Amino acid sequence: MRSELVFGAIQHVANRYLLVRAAAKAVRAFHKPNTRVAETANDVLVRFGTKDPCPVWTVQAANVPR
Repeated sequence: MRSELVFGAIQHVANRYLLVRAAAKAVRAFHKPNTRVAETANDVLVRFGTKDPCPVWTVQAANVPR
């Protein structure tokens, strides 16, 4: 089930490392005491799947010279 959430969220993020970084920060920010961290992580991935969680990072990653 969580893999479906990850694949939905990766559609809005430039790469998987950026997704993990943004998700980790969001889970730490949104986690409530006395709840499971896994539920918070699932909620974050659902939110990431509906819209772009980090539009500024996506633009910066696209403009990196090679």
